[in-house]
Amino acid sequence: MSEAITFVVAPDEANLRADAWVAKRYPALSKRLLRKWIDDGNVVLNNRVCLKGDRMVAGATVTLRSEPVEVTLQPNPAIAVNIVYEDEDLIAVNKPAGLDCQPNQVDETETLANGLLARYPTLAGIGDTALTCGILHRIDCGTSGLVLVAKSQAVYDAMRQQFSEHRVEKHYRALVRGHVTAAGTLEHRLAHNPRCPGRMVDADLWRDVKRPMRAVTAYRPLHPVKVGDLNCSFLDVCIFTGVTHQIRAQLSFAGFPILGDARYGGQVSDAPFSRHFLHAYTATFIHPRTQTQKTLKAPLTEDYQSVLGHLVN
Repeated sequence: MSEAITFVVAPDEANLRADAWVAKRYPALSKRLLRKWIDDGNVVLNNRVCLKGDRMVAGATVTLRSEPVEVTLQPNPAIAVNIVYEDEDLIAVNKPAGLDCQPNQVDETETLANGLLARYPTLAGIGDTALTCGILHRIDCGTSGLVLVAKSQAVYDAMRQQFSEHRVEKHYRALVRGHVTAAGTLEHRLAHNPRCPGRMVDADLWRDVKRPMRAVTAYRPLHPVKVGDLNCSFLDVCIFTGVTHQIRAQLSFAGFPILGDARYGGQVSDAPFSRHFLHAYTATFIHPRTQTQKTLKAPLTEDYQSVLGHLVN
């Protein structure tokens, strides 16, 4: 609808939760969508923005600022999906560098989510938004490696709980500039750079940042590597938190940016590759059905192997 519409709460609707009241008017739409729509401030009860748990009062005025619309993602069978593990609850994908995990807009079709939906139509609607398609966590477009996908909303919710409680242990492989000789742990409060969108900064060094997020990254050197004339290091990196660009930013702050990462100081003009060398390698978690510990792995991609050679074996 182009204009707001107003209702009066009927006597038999008194004491209904706001989400239940809205669901009566839009029975064909998912509860997940309606809850998100209410959370976005689209329902006004007696001139006050309504929360989904607010109770209706007979005779009260309810104004809908917009109309909830269930959007659907388009499947794209041309997107290759490299499955490295699958059971009745979960899928693990080895995502190539250069592919976004999911779209920002519903009309985008060149993402992992579009490819997953073509192969698994039942993933439609699973997750926090219509664009999620069961994908439990994102990795950057330029990062390759492991992406976990839930096959049902119940599994999605259970796994997301583990992520939110920092109980999923994620290991990455990173090729960085510099000679790293000892293991270490990096802890920062990261925030979006207000002057340079798409880049994270150390919030303790900036005055005008908003919503800083705690990030903890542990690393240990695996092998020294020579790339052309550059002295580099091949690292195992472990994170529990999942802040945007966490590994890329924190390694750069520590003085050893990821090779090929122009955004954080790791660019090399003569590098034999065109992306930053970061790979999501393993994830360890409690399987929501068996309640046993599970570790899944995504093998290193060919471009990694071409640079590292025998070191990847």
